[in-house]
Amino acid sequence: MVRARSGVVLVDVIVGTIILSIALSVVLSLASGALSGQQDGRRLTVAAMLLDEQLGLVLARGADDYAKRFDVKGLCDAPFQEYSYELEFDGGSAGDPYLVGATVRWVDGSRQREVSCQTMIAPRLGDDPDPDRQPAENENRPS
Repeated sequence: MVRARSGVVLVDVIVGTIILSIALSVVLSLASGALSGQQDGRRLTVAAMLLDEQLGLVLARGADDYAKRFDVKGLCDAPFQEYSYELEFDGGSAGDPYLVGATVRWVDGSRQREVSCQTMIAPRLGDDPDPDRQPAENENRPS
């Protein structure tokens, strides 16, 4: 009777170990997927920030002759050298807005990934593309 009971306990221990190992493997696979998703989200967030930076530079410097004065393709500045950017310009004739496209690319494992965005930027009006923003004369204010 004691022998039969110890055999049942051994089977219970083996079944419990198998169930525990299956549960642990499921939990580890879920954690691995969550970590991978978090890394993808971080890369996409950095790419969106770099897109915004490039389009902001075009807006600040003017789309009129941006391609003649600045690089429209290259690697991003440190610490984002694994990302590259490319800008494309279209339109802008006769006062129409420029269609500006920006693309950021990076390598994720063995896959080439990219994020693109297009926006319209109005040409600068007037003769002076970079006006002097100093007042004509200094203000004398009482202290």
